[in-house]
Amino acid sequence: MGEMIKLVASDGFELQGYLARPSSSGKGAIVVVQEIFGVNSHIREVCDRFAEVGYAALAPSIFDRMEPGFDVGYEPEDMARARQLMGSGNMDHYLLDVAAARDALAGFSPVSITGYCLGGSVTFAAAARMDGFLCALPFYGGMIAGICEEHPRCPTLMYFGEQDHSIPMEDVDKIRQAQPEATIKVVDAQHGFMCDHRATYSAEHAATAWQDSLQFLDSQTGNA
Repeated sequence: MGEMIKLVASDGFELQGYLARPSSSGKGAIVVVQEIFGVNSHIREVCDRFAEVGYAALAPSIFDRMEPGFDVGYEPEDMARARQLMGSGNMDHYLLDVAAARDALAGFSPVSITGYCLGGSVTFAAAARMDGFLCALPFYGGMIAGICEEHPRCPTLMYFGEQDHSIPMEDVDKIRQAQPEATIKVVDAQHGFMCDHRATYSAEHAATAWQDSLQFLDSQTGNA
């Protein structure tokens, strides 16, 4: 359904992004921020799913500054490569690339943002530090607790997994206390429960969270 397009960040860096356009009159747009595995088949499928329900979806390749076209799966060797690459990235660059995606979606506005794993943390940071987003939906962002004193500039719905060993419930409680205006949901699932390419996928919780996400988006865009 979608295609790779070129994006240009405000510092002049050129990166790729996967854009899925809705087939009918759209409801708005959403930036989809990748996991550490790049704009891989899972992230492209997420964009396609948003487009199928009326939202233009664009996933910027936020690892292009380190390794252009990075796209791996979920095997142990992929995990090792992805973690090594993430260690050489930084939030400021991620946000420049997210801003480029936001601006590229201006013709489909209003623009929201979502992300998973690393992308969940970037989504939260983008909502707190940038204007131009209608709402934000971060999923299991491990770095959110470290910046939870920052406050999103738009309505925010966050998801975490109770069985997520990389994000202890103490961190989620800390986020909840610091973000009383946000909606925070915790499900009995592991890290990556939204991704049907991973062993930690939970079909039940993913389906519920997907419907919650769409209802949240629709309520913010006036399409409920």
